[in-house]
Amino acid sequence: MAQILVVDDEMGIRELLSEILTDEGHSVALAENAAAARKARGEKRPDLVLLDIWMPDTDGISLLKEWSSANLLTMPVVMMSGHGTIDSAVEATRVGAVDFLEKPISLQKLLQTVKKALKYEAPSSSRPPLTLDAFARSPLLKDLKKRLEQATANTRVLLLKSATGSIAEICARTLQAPRTSWLDLSASSAPLSQEMLENAAGGLLFIADLMLFGRLQQKNLAFALERLDRYNLRLVAAMSRPMSALLEAGWDPALIARLGDVWVALPQLSGHVDEVPEIAALVLSHLVERHGMPPRRFSTGALNALRLHHWQGEWMELLATVKNLAIGALEEEITVEDVENIVQSDTGAPPRAVLSMPLFNQPLREAREAFERQYFEHHLRNERGNMTRVAERTGLERTHLYRKLKQLGLNLERRLDETE
Repeated sequence: MAQILVVDDEMGIRELLSEILTDEGHSVALAENAAAARKARGEKRPDLVLLDIWMPDTDGISLLKEWSSANLLTMPVVMMSGHGTIDSAVEATRVGAVDFLEKPISLQKLLQTVKKALKYEAPSSSRPPLTLDAFARSPLLKDLKKRLEQATANTRVLLLKSATGSIAEICARTLQAPRTSWLDLSASSAPLSQEMLENAAGGLLFIADLMLFGRLQQKNLAFALERLDRYNLRLVAAMSRPMSALLEAGWDPALIARLGDVWVALPQLSGHVDEVPEIAALVLSHLVERHGMPPRRFSTGALNALRLHHWQGEWMELLATVKNLAIGALEEEITVEDVENIVQSDTGAPPRAVLSMPLFNQPLREAREAFERQYFEHHLRNERGNMTRVAERTGLERTHLYRKLKQLGLNLERRLDETE
């Protein structure tokens, strides 16, 4: 039968619904709040979610909106509430819920709604692109989104500094109005016609890297800039090098001045390393859900390794690393070893040296925790998860060792499965 996730902060309701649905032959997972629901949704891949509206950490409708904006609403969701109103039902349906159950829930109503929801098929549509809306839990990227929107409020041309490629596209897609055209001026070296601009009217023109533009593409760009107002178009162009590099490459100074009038610089990852795990996990979820990658999830150690890595290539390096991990990992869970293999092959540096460098830039408490994670991951890996030998190597009594591993967030259950 189906895999159903029940999300409710009341234990009695969770247990009752679980018992009923299990008796009907379904497999049931339970979550007591939004944080547990996010984890269960990523691990269990439910066919249906029964989601309570009123929860202590994040309310159900906010969680529903979060999944929808992150393109993770790939399963039907039925909202539940003991304080249900027509307004709540309408709001939930507008966001993406397929139905609404008001508590107390009768057995007949529950089974009818579950049966109907499991037959629900989402309207077919092309896979939406990744935008900054998917990173709503990252203060860094929420702030970036606000700055982008503020910068483009009174201009049709925006330059993205310290950005090229996929991260530039994520920013540009965030500024694209719903159901409007997208025209990548980098995709063709043929002359840009007026008809092409007419067809893209109201949409967005994008350039992933100005430094890669040849002479004809520069002419296309100048042609488009003169017609932005006429066709209600917005241009977003990206550049990782200083604007003076365009002048050195022979660009028209007037064109350079027009492009550099309003700009936003991407924040440096090196100054926000604590947000790297959240960003990496969301990018991985997007790749799996919307781009057909095999099921993947990060281990705690892998996320910590990503956080500790010195991202000299900044955003481009992070996104490329996550994509390569999604493709190249041998198991569903991406491990710290997988991360180190990617980092080592990319930099040529010994992985432990790479991971340790940022410790000196952190407060003592955080640096100590980071070192302890590396230390125990090293011994767990070398001893193949054998806790007796790890205890001997580290000089800790086993009970203290278990407590320390749990405190550091290391996946103890997985290590126990590997013991000899």
